[in-house]
Amino acid sequence: MDFYYPNFQNDMWRIFGWVFFSEKDYFLTENRKSFDKERIIRFLSEKGIAVCDTAVEVHRIKGNASDNFLEIITPIDLKKILSEIPRCNAIVTTGQKASETVRSFFPETTLTPRIGSFTEVDFHDKTYKFYRMPSSSRAYPKPLAEKAEMYKQFFNELGFL
Repeated sequence: MDFYYPNFQNDMWRIFGWVFFSEKDYFLTENRKSFDKERIIRFLSEKGIAVCDTAVEVHRIKGNASDNFLEIITPIDLKKILSEIPRCNAIVTTGQKASETVRSFFPETTLTPRIGSFTEVDFHDKTYKFYRMPSSSRAYPKPLAEKAEMYKQFFNELGFL
């Protein structure tokens, strides 16, 4: 599998480090100034975790990262992505805009799951668990430890821990 589009500069990697290695700085480089891209990719490959954005083209209405000022121009091709990872059984989003974007692929599903929960969805003859997890953004008002605990429960439920 070869489609990692992660942002290597966000707190998601601190959460993953905390959850899988009990060390929030696990994925930092030796100089501790950035995240180690190769280590992250190796980890994701070994665990069988795919990460991608929910859009391939966006318009930032105001030059910041707020979902309120983000317009999705072209969403991902979820059908194509999932066809490349047939063992996938869960789809996870973080943040309101990403969750709404992915939920739009499931017209029979009227509600986005609450943070920390999932709903089952049918998509192209397969049932998936569609999870909504807390944003990894520092702007999301929850301490990193609380976010990590929610992710730990999630990964445990899916059998990754």
